[in-house]
Amino acid sequence: MIQLPSKNGLPVNLLAACFNSTSATYKFYWFLSIIQSIESEKTRILKRDIFAKMMSNAWYTVNYFHVSFGKQDLIQEAIQVINENERIAIDEKQQDVFQKLTSTTNRITERTLWHFNKNVPHWFLSPWFPKNKNEPDSQQVKRIYSQSKSFSEKCLYALYDDEIEINPEWKNYLIANARVLKDFCYWNLALFLQAKNPNVPGIPNKLIKPAVRGDLKSQRKDFWDIVINELGSVKCIYTDENLTVGNYAVEHFIPYNFVSHDLIWNLIPADKAFNSSKNDKLPPLERYFNKFFHLQKTAIEIVREKSPKNKFLEDYLTIFSDLDEVKSLPEYVTKVKYMERIQPLITIASNNGFEFLHDKT
Repeated sequence: MIQLPSKNGLPVNLLAACFNSTSATYKFYWFLSIIQSIESEKTRILKRDIFAKMMSNAWYTVNYFHVSFGKQDLIQEAIQVINENERIAIDEKQQDVFQKLTSTTNRITERTLWHFNKNVPHWFLSPWFPKNKNEPDSQQVKRIYSQSKSFSEKCLYALYDDEIEINPEWKNYLIANARVLKDFCYWNLALFLQAKNPNVPGIPNKLIKPAVRGDLKSQRKDFWDIVINELGSVKCIYTDENLTVGNYAVEHFIPYNFVSHDLIWNLIPADKAFNSSKNDKLPPLERYFNKFFHLQKTAIEIVREKSPKNKFLEDYLTIFSDLDEVKSLPEYVTKVKYMERIQPLITIASNNGFEFLHDKT
């Protein structure tokens, strides 16, 4: 568990308390965006810039990985609205998304960004200015705005209509500890989203767009080339084209966008042209699973014989307790074991918005 660094004279416990009760991702993305802004030593930050950073930080997680934020969270809905009104690619770089959102003149996009001003900036300061059940919300909001302007209770920032001002007493702390504070945010955000997506793999890997995706060269050279060299060629399970060494793509059976890993049990050789068009589509199991399974089973048997210490064989141990099972158990038993790994992931991915592959893909 990541804890916030302490600092004499600062109520760091109140900052930590901001995240005690969370029903949505707003607080994580709000604070993360503040840290990113203050790293350039800004002390007065436009709210619109923070809202734009919130959207850009969540952009890849929502659009590319289809992670669910829960029914109460409006960030997903906001990003969908922005998608409909701005020409921004789903895998756009975070900084590029931010720049487009801060320069747009689209009124719908602007209104969508400012929606988060209704709750996030003032309620984030609740640990410094606790809610009063006997006081109307509108009155409490006015009180928080008023008291924050004098940095009462050593609150983190002062609130204004269009901007916030970082408390000078907090500035050096935030800059000096920016890395830890961001890690704290991502850690707690990952825990929150994992609870909302209990069966979705690799949530921590889906919070930030990786600088570079793996090229799968090792999986090709050290695993599938061994298989194809032994057989002479294999057929693409999608197109029935003959695949030979040097003339195939390594592709994720269940899309990388969902599994967020390159484990060999989900990788197969495929027709290069088809792989380019498949994108993040799900393969209908009734059409492709048998071919997929038989290719994988054959691969395991060949690589175990030709390269018994092959590092990629370990990837299969999440499916089979012992790789001897692949040869010793009846085929229908090993097929069931493989299906038990694949089927739930396909179902969850479909429920999260991933589309199925069609004949003309």
